[in-house]
Amino acid sequence: MAKKNKGPKGGAVATDVDSANIPVVGMREPCPCGSGRRYKACHGKAASAAFVGATRPFEGIAGECDIVAMREIVPAATAKLTLTGENADRDVTLVTVLPMAYPGLVRSDGSIMLGLQVNTGSGDASRDLADVLTSALTAEPGEPVALGRVNEESPRLQDLIDVDAPLGVQVHDNFDFWVDGSSDDLTDDIKASLERASQYAHPTVKLESVPSAYWTQMGEKEYLRWIMPQDEEKVLDALARLHAAGDDTIGEGTRFIGMFRFLGVVAPVWEMPLGTGAAAIEAPVTEMSAKLAKALTVSDPLTNDERRARAGITTRQVTLR
Repeated sequence: MAKKNKGPKGGAVATDVDSANIPVVGMREPCPCGSGRRYKACHGKAASAAFVGATRPFEGIAGECDIVAMREIVPAATAKLTLTGENADRDVTLVTVLPMAYPGLVRSDGSIMLGLQVNTGSGDASRDLADVLTSALTAEPGEPVALGRVNEESPRLQDLIDVDAPLGVQVHDNFDFWVDGSSDDLTDDIKASLERASQYAHPTVKLESVPSAYWTQMGEKEYLRWIMPQDEEKVLDALARLHAAGDDTIGEGTRFIGMFRFLGVVAPVWEMPLGTGAAAIEAPVTEMSAKLAKALTVSDPLTNDERRARAGITTRQVTLR
């Protein structure tokens, strides 16, 4: 008999799907078991890590923060990777998610797509991507690529790509980038996966004024999630100084609501009134960037007000995703 899972409000939701037969879906989609939770927080947790990888698995890559954003918060986006060595001429695209949450896919023209939002992992996201990429380089066109056995000796993504090459992230409104040719050629499973993914892709825009900052609308609210590469403690201190001074907003009606942590980097989050839009916050975010840069250089001990502000920030870890 299937077990009961807690629903989104804590109540028990009876499921009629056997745990061993849960369909493969994207990590951010609702779990097919009917629990009401996202797959990553439900049956997706079953894939345990084989080992503990680096705290910052993508450190050293110029686009580290954007890779983290694509893996954790952006629904639909693509970015070209630049390989080195004998494979420098291969066309490789990093994508947020692939059909059926495949780790990799070789298209009919030989180009490679690597999925960041996957259901399995070794515990080191960089080594996982490198493993899938290595397999994809010799795989037949038109076939998905699975994750192999990864350990501490496996190569990292940094070993296979030009780490200094800019990562030009392109955010999409849908998942049409999955389609290689006519959509009539897609299997029923792929079509269903495409429909599910598109249904849960909330509007997202990458800001042009600062690196790795993403506006999004979720329901009746808008947010800015800005992933930063600086040391977490220094970012916390800088934000505390600005908050204590009442100088941590990005425009009228906006407010700083906390931050989240992923893959060794932090992301402050601001909330703004519905209807603000991404374009309206480009200039205020540029000003905020200058304020943060200045605050990051201050080494004086925090004042009492700043210490209280910092304590409040550390207790407001945002789970908005």
